[in-house]
Amino acid sequence: MAGKKRRATTDAVEILHRRYVAGRPDQEAALESARLNAAIAQGIYDLRTKAGLTQKQLAELVGTAHSVISRLEDADYEGHSLRMLQRISAALNRRVEVAFVPVARGRRVRAQRKATA
Repeated sequence: MAGKKRRATTDAVEILHRRYVAGRPDQEAALESARLNAAIAQGIYDLRTKAGLTQKQLAELVGTAHSVISRLEDADYEGHSLRMLQRISAALNRRVEVAFVPVARGRRVRAQRKATA
């Protein structure tokens, strides 16, 4: 049985992806989730710093604690809520947009389901 030959690469990220993620739906979903969390955290940070605000100042505008803003700007935080993102965007005279985009061909990712207590 002839297998599909992959092209050789020296790209470390590609090598790691092939070794630990590719073909493993659970790892692909976890990676996609991590990318989304990092993008949201970076977006909040970028908006806040562009507005010239500290975390404490943004927290006051939003009506929350400074520690909440700090947590939301952490790429490892997984608890972003649409309601909080709307509060932050309103405080910064912005709006939240959600887009559903196609998954790259051959990289179908299953949504992770977490048990709620």
